[in-house]
Amino acid sequence: MLDTHTEQFHIKCRKGDLGGYCLLPGDPGRCEKIAAHFDEPEFFTSNREYTIWRGKLCGEPVAVCSTGIGGPSAAIAVEELAACGVHTFIRVGTCGGISLNVHSGDSVIAMSAVRQDGTSHEYAPHEYPATADFDVTSALVEEARALGLPYRVGVVQSKDSFYGQHSPDRMPISSELKAKWEAWKRLGVLASEMESAAIYTVAASLGLRAGSVFHVIWNQERALAGLDTGADEIHDTESAVRIAVGAVKRLISHQKE
Repeated sequence: MLDTHTEQFHIKCRKGDLGGYCLLPGDPGRCEKIAAHFDEPEFFTSNREYTIWRGKLCGEPVAVCSTGIGGPSAAIAVEELAACGVHTFIRVGTCGGISLNVHSGDSVIAMSAVRQDGTSHEYAPHEYPATADFDVTSALVEEARALGLPYRVGVVQSKDSFYGQHSPDRMPISSELKAKWEAWKRLGVLASEMESAAIYTVAASLGLRAGSVFHVIWNQERALAGLDTGADEIHDTESAVRIAVGAVKRLISHQKE
């Protein structure tokens, strides 16, 4: 773990600045929107892709920190937030559906993640599963159910290349990419995103808790099957944000009990 006594190099925070719970969107532009769900929200700092707001939930200090896109920057965020005292991380992001059972506008709660990334392999052997914390996942499921929102729970794919997924035919390793995508479909993987494998593996290496909830923007497999059209694309992430914030409240309540 990094030195906990100095300002962290990338996120520009020190131990004690943020509390123990942090939500992790990718987009810095979503931080203020998420912080609006906090009590006493305030902008704290911004450097590179890391924008941080903080506030309180159930009387406890909490924060939201953007990670940028992909595993490398997400891993840096988890490392440095951990050095500042964060012990529980919830990724709040977007994803694209893979399973035909996943619809635009659904929320996907990632129980585990396919490690089709590079970052997690610098923390753990390839045999190690990138798995969410059970209590965090349970809190996310309980909140989604309580809110009456459509959700799915299962495995997601974490990749490093957005265009490797969306334009595989033009890639020199197109056959490998397409074969793996077919494998994920046949194995029931719900959706594709870019950070959970790194976040779960880094958190595990530090002995900390992590979970993820994603808003499904679009499902290319449903489109190919003629089940969806372009009109089904949904970008509003509010449902996933509400699930994540409510889950943090549940975890804080459980901690106090």
